Amino acid sequence: MTVASPAQVDTLSLRRSPLAGRAAEFAAIGTDRLRLAEEPFLTQVNLRVHPGSPAVARVEHALDLALPHHEPNLVSGDENAAALWLGPDEWLLVAPDGRAAELVASVRGALADSLGSTVDVSANRTALRLSGPLSREVLEKICSLDLHPRSFTQGRCAQTLLGRTQAILWQLTPEPAYRILIRNSFADYLADLLLDAVQEFTAP
Repeated sequence: MTVASPAQVDTLSLRRSPLAGRAAEFAAIGTDRLRLAEEPFLTQVNLRVHPGSPAVARVEHALDLALPHHEPNLVSGDENAAALWLGPDEWLLVAPDGRAAELVASVRGALADSLGSTVDVSANRTALRLSGPLSREVLEKICSLDLHPRSFTQGRCAQTLLGRTQAILWQLTPEPAYRILIRNSFADYLADLLLDAVQEFTAP
């Protein structure tokens, strides 16, 4: 009998997201007013470069995406290809699964000899999508940010605390719909927190 070597195994088929076992719980709360789902395996690439560097224009050209740097906590692009402001010289590039190597290579080529760095951090976090007319009220139970549309709306992001864990909160649509990027080791904690927070809105 021939046994496949590790090199012959399709490693992608072996991946398991941190919240794979919670899908049924998330689906059980799904209504027209509130939905919760994991968005596993998003490409996430951390980029650091001085906003005044000539490399910024080259990176933007390579990505076909602006790096928001004139105002904090902005997002450029859309949920399929975006740059999230994390700090004065730091962004998180988010794209669909499988794009990390391409993005890292493009950014490194654009940085050339300029001071900067780019790192694939896709394995660091998973994502949760919370959407529906009641999603803001759910988040307000576990987050101290002012999420009123006058302060936080589509195209905004923030590094904040949800309960007792740090996360990146990103509003995707006016509906509202939010994407929450959470470290894998805290994903179950956040899932429990959200499932508890939605109970008053989903109880019969």
